[in-house]
Amino acid sequence: MALARAALAVTVAAALLAGCAGPDAVRGRLHLGMEDAPEGRQLVWPPAPEVPRYLYAGTLVGEPNFRRDGEAAGGLLAQLGRAIAGLDDERNAPLVLQRPVAVCGDEAGRLYVTDASRQAVFVFDEAAGELRVWTEAAPGLRFVSPVGVAAVRDAGGGARVWVADAGLGSVFEFDGSGRPLRTFGKGRLQRPTGLARDAAGGRLFVADTGAHDIKVYADRDGSELQVIGGRGSEPGRFNYPTHLALAGGELYVTDTMNHRVQVLGAADGAPRRSIGQQGLYVGNLVRPKGVGVDADGNVYVIESYHDSLLVYTAQGELLLPIGGTGADTGRFYLPAGVWVDARNRVHVADMFNGRVVLFQFLGGG
Repeated sequence: MALARAALAVTVAAALLAGCAGPDAVRGRLHLGMEDAPEGRQLVWPPAPEVPRYLYAGTLVGEPNFRRDGEAAGGLLAQLGRAIAGLDDERNAPLVLQRPVAVCGDEAGRLYVTDASRQAVFVFDEAAGELRVWTEAAPGLRFVSPVGVAAVRDAGGGARVWVADAGLGSVFEFDGSGRPLRTFGKGRLQRPTGLARDAAGGRLFVADTGAHDIKVYADRDGSELQVIGGRGSEPGRFNYPTHLALAGGELYVTDTMNHRVQVLGAADGAPRRSIGQQGLYVGNLVRPKGVGVDADGNVYVIESYHDSLLVYTAQGELLLPIGGTGADTGRFYLPAGVWVDARNRVHVADMFNGRVVLFQFLGGG
């Protein structure tokens, strides 16, 4: 019951969203700690007596994650409690995620979360102690359906961020302050969704769901370099590809309606292997979405139909399912994206629960 009450508090707060902070920055100390575990205990997967491999590492919802000077740990619960009780009007409701779709971070620890319902990108900046919301895709043009996001810190310390907007049919590039820089693929992309950046090659991979292919652009000027795939079910072809990830010189493509993740050579786009297949058993894929890879080569796939995070070996052997339908921690409601940071923390965009949930990979095989 405590788990359900905690999740309900977040859900109700999201429903009451009006954004008292507006588009300006919310400031405070970003709080994402183990004391947030429901019932004051650690949550691990798999549960005892099995050896734990994953530990609950916190939840991002938005403004309530930022504590102001002098605010106690109970501030978050008090804030959500006031919202549930109806003591705050819409002007005082916290600025929170509604429908997060994808998440990624840069080398400075900033996290970028696309939100399809708010038609915006949330930027969680721990070092600066602030939350910002970007709503403008280009000068005078608002986001319509932002999905994929990729980010990097340049040698000079400045950030560059790319956002794929499926509704606008383009990829938009920004600097670290959210200032639009350039547009990729306008007139060529039908429905861009997933993004992945190859730092070594200076390339940006874009999953064009509507065209059933992967388009590759030079990240400096947006020129098109290559088209990978086309519609089909044979290796190297796709049926509504969505999310992407890059790791170890390989490109992971969620081939959603072929019910698999295809692994391609990042340099040549040649198919190498496939993970998952359609079926009725745990570990089979029905509506796969997000894909990510950790430092040990474990592959994470969001199975949105069954509200689960599936963990595979690099060769496609199922290691562990996490999830099931619900609002309690460790359960999901139509999850979408997944991303793994340099600390092996797995970030899940739990879309219809309006949150990003973090799991710490503890290692081990």
